[in-house]
Amino acid sequence: MNEWLYVALFIIVGLIIPIGAIAAGFIFGPKKPNPIKESTYECGIEPVGEAWIQFKAQYYIFALVFLVFDVEAVFLFPWAVKLGQLGLYAVIEGIVFVAILVVGLVYTWRKGMLEWA
Repeated sequence: MNEWLYVALFIIVGLIIPIGAIAAGFIFGPKKPNPIKESTYECGIEPVGEAWIQFKAQYYIFALVFLVFDVEAVFLFPWAVKLGQLGLYAVIEGIVFVAILVVGLVYTWRKGMLEWA
């Protein structure tokens, strides 16, 4: 039962530290709001128009698709390095993994999400 005591202690400390840091920021942080601090920050340039404008979500989707395939390369690299030592099951797993990603690529391509404009 002592092992679970350590787990509970880690969970408690893991919750107390971030909650304590956030609480300390609220308690000890300066509270001097003014219009300049509450204005939208745009890299030192005065904001023009409203801060709540619609952005094209396609740019974010393009970035997410890039991240998916970037992470794919990270997962496939160790698999490719040890390919000669892996059994048939691991090779089939890799092929299924790549096939799922290809289906996702075809889906995003057909939806027109890879067009930049």
